[in-house]
Amino acid sequence: MKTTLLKTMTLLIALTLGACGGSTAKKETAEATTDAAKSTTEKLAIEKPQLTFGFIKLTDMAPLAIAKEKGFFEDEGLFVSVEAQSNWKNILDRVIDGQLDGAHMLAGQPIAAGAGFGRQAELVTAYSMDLNGNAITVSNDVWSKMKPNVPVDSEGKSIHPITAEALKPVIKEYKKEGKSFKMGMVFPVSTHNYEIRYWLAAAGINPGMYTKENIQGQIDADVLLSVTPPPQMPATLEAGTIYGYCVGEPWNQQAVFKGIGVPVVTNYDIWKNNPEKVFVMTKSFVEQNPNTAIAVTKALIRAGQWLDAPGNRAEAVKILSMSQYVGADEVVLANSMTGTFEYEKGDKRAMPDFNVFYRYNATYPFYSDGIWFLTQMRRWGQIPEAKPADWYASKIKDIYRPDIWKKAAELLVAEGKIPATDIPETDGYKPATSDFIDGTTFDAKDPIGYINSFKIGNKN
Repeated sequence: MKTTLLKTMTLLIALTLGACGGSTAKKETAEATTDAAKSTTEKLAIEKPQLTFGFIKLTDMAPLAIAKEKGFFEDEGLFVSVEAQSNWKNILDRVIDGQLDGAHMLAGQPIAAGAGFGRQAELVTAYSMDLNGNAITVSNDVWSKMKPNVPVDSEGKSIHPITAEALKPVIKEYKKEGKSFKMGMVFPVSTHNYEIRYWLAAAGINPGMYTKENIQGQIDADVLLSVTPPPQMPATLEAGTIYGYCVGEPWNQQAVFKGIGVPVVTNYDIWKNNPEKVFVMTKSFVEQNPNTAIAVTKALIRAGQWLDAPGNRAEAVKILSMSQYVGADEVVLANSMTGTFEYEKGDKRAMPDFNVFYRYNATYPFYSDGIWFLTQMRRWGQIPEAKPADWYASKIKDIYRPDIWKKAAELLVAEGKIPATDIPETDGYKPATSDFIDGTTFDAKDPIGYINSFKIGNKN
């Protein structure tokens, strides 16, 4: 019995020691793993950890909100303040003047600043914030006049996409009554300006031209386009100051909820998977703070990935509804952010790609995307003089910085945060595409041919 007791005690001691040893081994392994991860994430020496970024109250500012709220900025050793700005001009001026370290901007803003239209500055973007996300909305009265011109399906629902052919007779009617047909867009170099112009011109409606002397963009116009800040769009429409507008969300869905207007076409239909906003810093900031620029880009790439991960959009809507971000009602934000889009009241349709933040290499700053904006600036006269084809390629390489994006993405791959397959194998140019509402083919390597293919607009 003593022998049995001794064996039992020996076994218990051995098990206890083994357990302690196992626990120590596990602890040491966990610490080693943590240290390895820590050393990977801390290899960038951040030059400027305290940063202030600006944005406009639109759903496509989401990567900034998510990078802050989910701790992605802090993971990179960055302490970021994110501040709403009153309008696009203000946000541009504050970045140029150094009051903001970076900002959510219209894709055309850094391009125009380097191409000679508006205030000039050396700005760069290493991160594309999203694809799609805009729509064109018209007043209820205009829609009632457009609707008889829109084909319907067997259930009596409007067939989409709706082209501006349906608007053409309405504009003629206004002209006969001596009224100018007025529509709003958010800024002269905004995607919205170029999208609404493209939509109108595809139906033979002249949206007006710019010249060096006349920067209103209304020369020979069938439709008078003017600037209205995004949050003011619904109220301006309701007041009758404009009869329609092109804007990002949630301001099209807001018109539906308020019962004052009807979205008729999205920019996904005008140009499938088009680039929308970009994150912008000055060239001098990037040169003085190269590691900080990479760290910011890393955090934003992770935010885009999180936004497009299945199941996260509901939480994203809650975050965006906070007053310090977009501040719109959750139900309005969810109408487009969760894979649907409502046109006429009650006509809600599935649109899974209305807001894309990561899929289709959405975060990569493709040269070809930037060149499209340059072609539109030339087409409508914001670039008043003809340029050779190589000017477009060299100009965009001063502004779009995929090299910064790639450094950030490669670090994320090394840290196991994104798969290596998420880094596109590209020379910076997407293949030629005809995914436009008029079927015209865009080849960024032939910008002159593209500009010359249009009936309305400048020719080179």
